[in-house]
Amino acid sequence: MNTGAPQTVLGLITGNDETSYRREAERLVEWCGDHNLALNTTKTKEVIIDFHMARHLSHSPLLIGGEEVSNFKFLGVTVADDLSWRTNITSDVGKAQQRLFYLRKLKRAKLPQGLMVNFHHCAVESVLTYGLLVWFSSCTRAEKETLHRVVKAAGRIIGKSLPEISTVFTSRCLRRVNNILQDQFHPAHHLFQRLPSG
Repeated sequence: MNTGAPQTVLGLITGNDETSYRREAERLVEWCGDHNLALNTTKTKEVIIDFHMARHLSHSPLLIGGEEVSNFKFLGVTVADDLSWRTNITSDVGKAQQRLFYLRKLKRAKLPQGLMVNFHHCAVESVLTYGLLVWFSSCTRAEKETLHRVVKAAGRIIGKSLPEISTVFTSRCLRRVNNILQDQFHPAHHLFQRLPSG
């Protein structure tokens, strides 16, 4: 059996009727078997996102040898079943703090400030801002403050004020919108309209 590329299957359960969702999952398992592909059951996850205020409806777990989980990693971003970003931010902050160690080493080696700023952008900020446009606007104030503390610590090490994550978020949003406005073939182009003020 060969292993295939990573796959994502999304299902929608309406009216508490899971039959079409279950049938689609079974078809995926059958298709993999028919094409000599094996599902990696250790990496097969099911996350149920339920928008009901009272989660009294119980969904039977999908049985492919996997387990039901409260979050999963998708394209490097951890998605939780309640669509909070706490786990993702905690993980990213931990990675960024590890890299602050190397930033301190660079300062002790008396590297120029410009090189340390470049290192910050490449090694620290890139970790903190990965997938930023997806999750930042949904963060709590406490989560944003946690991110800001890491940036402030890096700024103290370097000896220079660094842009806050919220500033990076705003500039990236504006850049994305401008790219969409300039590309008339972009699927979201029709959703934006320039105001007379520019």
